Amino acid sequence: MFYNIRHVTTFHYDTAITESVMELHLQPRSDDRQRCVRFQIAISPKAALSVTRDYLGNSIHSFDIPGPHEQLAITTESIVEINAISPLPPTLPAETWQQYAALSHDFDLYDMLMPGKFTVSTSALATFMQEMNFLQRDDPLSLIKEINTAIYNAFDYDQTTTDVDSTIDDALAARRGVCQDYAHIMITVLRELGIPTRYVSGYLFHRQSSDRSAVDASHAWLEAWLPMLGWIGLDPTNNIVCEDRHIRVAIGRDYADVPPTKGVFKGGAETELKVAVQVKRLESVPHQEETLVSPYDYSLAVQHQRRLHIQQQQQ
Repeated sequence: MFYNIRHVTTFHYDTAITESVMELHLQPRSDDRQRCVRFQIAISPKAALSVTRDYLGNSIHSFDIPGPHEQLAITTESIVEINAISPLPPTLPAETWQQYAALSHDFDLYDMLMPGKFTVSTSALATFMQEMNFLQRDDPLSLIKEINTAIYNAFDYDQTTTDVDSTIDDALAARRGVCQDYAHIMITVLRELGIPTRYVSGYLFHRQSSDRSAVDASHAWLEAWLPMLGWIGLDPTNNIVCEDRHIRVAIGRDYADVPPTKGVFKGGAETELKVAVQVKRLESVPHQEETLVSPYDYSLAVQHQRRLHIQQQQQ
């Protein structure tokens, strides 16, 4: 399954700023579940890009624009192949809970039991868990699917109630929020139950009227670790287990680890942010020349992709 993703982020400043420094988490991952076939990036005003990879395998692009400008536009275009995902069993043995006791010795999993900036347990969360009867019972797989559905039913999808800096208590009080809030709440719940859970940023290909997340925006969900099964993706915003419509960009403890864009600028301007995302399913992969960014920016992207490939070979 191939998808084409076009993501345009535009910052408008009401007066010229003198410098922008930005870090991006926008390149889809390549791992055992998916392959980033092509990634192109265009920056306006033009800027030299550097790319690194963190310990979780996320690609991070960064740049600096030192001159005055009143607008900054970042356009990325990706082609991603999604591998088939094996169906889950209906349940796991109840004894599976006992295998979580030794996870403090697994540093990769232990990280995803720790709180992040937006995934800190609170008294409001404890009350919510008690209300919903969220505790270690049945088996882990059955329980996480039940929690996925319960959070979907307990909250209304509303883009006006919270923002990127909202806490889980904001969404819990309003019983409203967006995909980021749904993911943060479920992540915190599962970690409280001793289940390693990580935040996933990416995109969703919308093909069903039941999808209630925004069509023209990026998306967020979570992955929970289960013995014998590994990392399992769940989308509480849409009450689904992730299959071949979820395109993963970055993973972390929560949104604060992997925002699509993060940066600072010099100046006293007010900022207006606009984001547009388009996800299309492809019957085949287009030729390399079929691109929506300029030849200058495309060649720049290829240079950095080659540099990343060399870095990977040297590791």
